[in-house]
Amino acid sequence: MAYQGLQEFLARLEAAGELVRIRTEVDPILEITEIADRVMRKGGPALLFEKVRGSEWPLIINAYGSERRMAWALGAESLDEKAAAISELLAWGWSQLRDFSLLSTLPSALPKIPLARALLPKKVRHAPCREVVDPRGFDSLPILQCWPDDGGRFLTLPVVCTIDPETGAQNWGMYRMQVYDDRTAGMHWHIHKDGAHFFAKYSKAGRRMPVVIALGGDPAVTYASTAPLPEGIWEAMFAGFLRGKPAEVVSIGDTGILAPADAEFILEGYVDPGEMRMEGPFGDHTGFYSLPDLYPVFHLERITRRRQPVYPATIVGIPPKEDCYLAKATERLFLPLLRQLCPEITDLSMPLEGVFHNCVLVSIRKRYPGQARKVMHFLWGMGQLMYTKLIVVVDDDIELSDLSMVAWRVFNNIDASRDLVFSDGPLDALDHSSPRPRFGTRLGIDATRKLPEEGHDREWPEPLRMRKDVVELVDRRWKEYGI
Repeated sequence: MAYQGLQEFLARLEAAGELVRIRTEVDPILEITEIADRVMRKGGPALLFEKVRGSEWPLIINAYGSERRMAWALGAESLDEKAAAISELLAWGWSQLRDFSLLSTLPSALPKIPLARALLPKKVRHAPCREVVDPRGFDSLPILQCWPDDGGRFLTLPVVCTIDPETGAQNWGMYRMQVYDDRTAGMHWHIHKDGAHFFAKYSKAGRRMPVVIALGGDPAVTYASTAPLPEGIWEAMFAGFLRGKPAEVVSIGDTGILAPADAEFILEGYVDPGEMRMEGPFGDHTGFYSLPDLYPVFHLERITRRRQPVYPATIVGIPPKEDCYLAKATERLFLPLLRQLCPEITDLSMPLEGVFHNCVLVSIRKRYPGQARKVMHFLWGMGQLMYTKLIVVVDDDIELSDLSMVAWRVFNNIDASRDLVFSDGPLDALDHSSPRPRFGTRLGIDATRKLPEEGHDREWPEPLRMRKDVVELVDRRWKEYGI
């Protein structure tokens, strides 16, 4: 289903017993983090804080903090259900390219037309996010300080809307923002992100860069702003695909920027290329504080909002946290595309402990020598997977969800001199372990069975398996055993 904004999604969560209202007054400085952290670690519900000290607006956190809620956010009952729909669409597309004919392709395309229309955002003139013009600034919002040594309070779930000054391409990305005072905040976009790419163009032209911040909105929009889409693909189009209905957008002033129409708050402002300021530290999703560094400064000019808005926030830190489930959605939804491009991949998993980009487990249908290495380098060449510090490849008879079995294969199947692959390349800006920022050495582990052509002249043993007839016998008689 397509939600008419964040609050409709929250109503569904509450009706399903997945949301708890907290009516006691709480402090946005550290207290909310401690409450939310305890709930997230136990896999608990979304939390709606109705009285946040210093602000009149309620705050929602952990709305996406389980696989079930994340699937609901994307209009499905499970992430694999959504992934299956994507896989079916991709398979249809490839088949049409391979066997194109007007007589067969056009009729089969007719059922896909509503989906194609959903990709095109719908521009509206009257938007909920423009109902009220609020003369106040950041201090009116219940903005969190998450961890004790953070540099200050941070917007943690903003959709940052920008426009390419040369092509007019739109981008919605999610970058944290440290609040310096009532009217300024740090803009923490990394050099690999589209927002930073656009900023470089404004800087080269010596022009001030317009920026619009959307807080809240349809959950598909929030998720899409975090997704590793190919450069040039507008997140509003991906959100429309996920919703099965066009994302509604509204034009913001004379900036040319189109923002989510159903947002709770819209923050209008600009970034001046000539102004940089120290941002951080920040308790990050790696579980460590990211170090302070110079970033552009966002100047807030105006806030518009719904009449009764809800402020969205999240916290990050040692997993599990809410952002782990946003990452799990990316893992499941983008797997069909990876399998189309690299068909030997049977499954892929990013363990929560790897905080998205630090570890990828992948199983393959192995047919030839060196195939595991080929898959490693394919993954390092795919968008944000270039940041992956550790890739582990196993055979397709292993369920990646069973980490004990994965570890068993890794611990028993490798010869270090043969099966470890080192690759120098880009690393995430938040990585603190590499000698140089944003660049270091990544590791691949080939834990697949080895072929003679890979230098293994001895016979490779088969894993222990019971005979199928014995397994079926015990299944039939299990209740008799009284175990």
